[in-house]
Formats: sequence, C-alpha cells, structure tokens
Amino acid sequence: MRSIAVIAHNIRSTHNVGSILRTADGFGVEEIYFTGITPYPATENDTRLPHISKKLTEQINKTALGAVATTKWSHNQDVIKLVDDLKQQGYRIIGLEQAKDSIPLSKYTPAEKCALILGNEVSGINKELLATCDDIVEIIMYGHKESFNVVQATAVALYALREA
Repeated sequence: MRSIAVIAHNIRSTHNVGSILRTADGFGVEEIYFTGITPYPATENDTRLPHISKKLTEQINKTALGAVATTKWSHNQDVIKLVDDLKQQGYRIIGLEQAKDSIPLSKYTPAEKCALILGNEVSGINKELLATCDDIVEIIMYGHKESFNVVQATAVALYALREA
C-alpha cells in the first residue's frame, strides 16, 4: 500500500485542522505534519501557554472526532527542513495548488511514497515552499468557484493518491 504523508502548512482554522485529521485517518495517512501557523493539538512538552494549547485542542477535537488519537501527527517549526528530510526518506513531494505548471490530479500517477502539501485557505502554498515540490497537482474546477475548501480538496486529493 502506498505511503502517504500530509504537510498542513499555514492552515488558519482549527476546524479545518480537525477535519483534515479525520480525513487523513480515513485514508490511512502515515503522518500529518503541522507547520507554519497551523494550529495543532496539545503536545507533551508544549511550549505554548497552557490556556492557548487547551483552547486550540478543544477546537480541533470538535471536528477531528477522535482522529487526534488515531492519526500520527507532529508539529514542525521548519517546513523546508521537513521537506528535505522527507525527500531523504524517499518521499516525492506533491504540492496541491493551482499553478501554471500543475498537473491535473486525474492525470497524475503518484510514487509509492508521497507527501502532499496543503497550503493556506486563502493564499495557498507560498512560492518558496512550492519551489521545493517535485510535482504540483491541481483539482480541475468545473463550476464558477475557483477552488474547494482545503478540507474538501484534501479529501479529493487523498482519494486520488490512494486509488491510483
């Protein structure tokens, strides 16, 4: 079975984070890496103020519905180092983004080990991080809106990566 990791970078909403955790659990994602400003559940040696950590964890749990405990996750300060480490472990880095050189997700053939980068709900994946990607895939839109919510896009992408 294909090894899939997710890098959730600069996601703003705790509810999106919880839903991404639940979605990742459903698709058997190996690990989710929270980077940038992405909120994350409480950790054993949490450096955040206790009331902040508790509040964020409670908000994430509202939509994660137990997936915090069933899905491996970690918080990483340096997303570029994380990407380099994953590449060293043999992962192909895939950015989920609309870009001039993106590949339609329906035409993409994933590697056996891949890490999917998700970006900010409004601005997407920043240029520096996008430049580290081996591939960029996008979900072709057929309606009037330009993109899906990050959670729906994650579900579509993980389904495609898992089923390919």
